[in-house]
Amino acid sequence: MYNHFVNIRPTFLLCLLALLVSNSALGQSPRIGYVNMKAVLDNAPQVVAGRDALDLEFRPRNDVIEVAEAELRALEQRLQSGDLSSEDRGRLERTIRENQRRINRQREDLRDELSFRRTEEVQRLEDQINIAVQQIAKRYGYDLVLSSPVVYADEALDITDLILQRLQEEFDADQLEQEQP
Repeated sequence: MYNHFVNIRPTFLLCLLALLVSNSALGQSPRIGYVNMKAVLDNAPQVVAGRDALDLEFRPRNDVIEVAEAELRALEQRLQSGDLSSEDRGRLERTIRENQRRINRQREDLRDELSFRRTEEVQRLEDQINIAVQQIAKRYGYDLVLSSPVVYADEALDITDLILQRLQEEFDADQLEQEQP
């Protein structure tokens, strides 16, 4: 989901190497930061609010599926009771199979649409997250900020909390703006 934030190409690596060599030749070491994008995408208030909105949007459809599943369980219990004629048993078995297929289709459709909408929400927030990273990098003098996944990053390089704090400030400002008439 967040792999599109990091698109490391050979050209980028050469530029990074050139930056490191030029800074070390000047006696400066580059300031490098690291952002755990999974943590940002799990905890940023914009993402949490989007997740909550999606939950509200999809809850009625999920509730319909849960009611259908409860009805299916009741039919299965009736089938297990054993007090049906073979003709009634055959009809009930067909009804159960048809209902199970319908429920499975509904559940899969819901899951696919929810996944699509989650991806849409993350893409919508991608620019906002990238801008927050850039603002923090400039404010604190970082020459380079990497985002996960990386093979290894020392905790001292982790600026994820600063990014989350900046996103929280933006979220709070947006909420205040929406509340004003």
